[in-house]
Amino acid sequence: MEEDVGNGDITAKIFLDDRIGKAAILCEEDAVVAGLEEASEIFRLLNVTTHSHVKDGDRIVKGTKVMTLEGQVKNMLTGERTALNFIMRMSGISTMTSDLTAIVRTKDPDTKIAGTRKTTPGFRAFEKKAIALGGGWPHRDGLYDMVMIKDNHIAAMGGMSEVLKKIDSVPKGTKIDIEVSSVEDGIIAATHGADIIMADHMSPADTKLLRKEVKKIDPDILIEVSGNITADNITKYAGCADIISIGALTHSVRAIHFSMDVEANN
Repeated sequence: MEEDVGNGDITAKIFLDDRIGKAAILCEEDAVVAGLEEASEIFRLLNVTTHSHVKDGDRIVKGTKVMTLEGQVKNMLTGERTALNFIMRMSGISTMTSDLTAIVRTKDPDTKIAGTRKTTPGFRAFEKKAIALGGGWPHRDGLYDMVMIKDNHIAAMGGMSEVLKKIDSVPKGTKIDIEVSSVEDGIIAATHGADIIMADHMSPADTKLLRKEVKKIDPDILIEVSGNITADNITKYAGCADIISIGALTHSVRAIHFSMDVEANN
């Protein structure tokens, strides 16, 4: 609100009086809705009363009234865009997550769709929440809550063997995710304490083989696949991995269209 309003909504100040009115927020397409809680908080800060007709995480159809508002019309209009921005972006993420989860689960009912750290700076918590509302796994929140050893870590240390020497330094209880680009490296990681092995840009066939060999070592180790996975090729990885990570859930998702209609009392 500070970003958008600054030192005041000059349009509302000049053109709108203190009249009371009502408004409705409508969904303009089929979607899994998210962001209603955040929108309600925005309007609460502006002394506008809200009532949600559906819950975050519900699948809704085009034309659904998701929220009604009552209060000063000028305050509704001041909060309109910020509230809709939350709902539209978060609903886009939750809808995409839900749709991709449904696609892969036609082949493997246990596959998880996961997010990444390819998020909007300052908005990550809401994007991760939207992934969860869409039935996905948000993955780690940041650099602080899981060890993820990626290709650049391995290169900087001089190879996988050097990395594995330090695995014992990881605090007990901290999950370890190791990125690999071959079945051989995945097997090595499986024998050195990895909880998750990420098959980066590996083919579905190699990923499936990696999963088969790793499960022989420890069935609790999860296989994660990532790298240019889209709705067009995602089914090829169903049954090959436990987790499919998709950066597009947050870095290039399409917002769902919502609108707000105001009815002022004369």
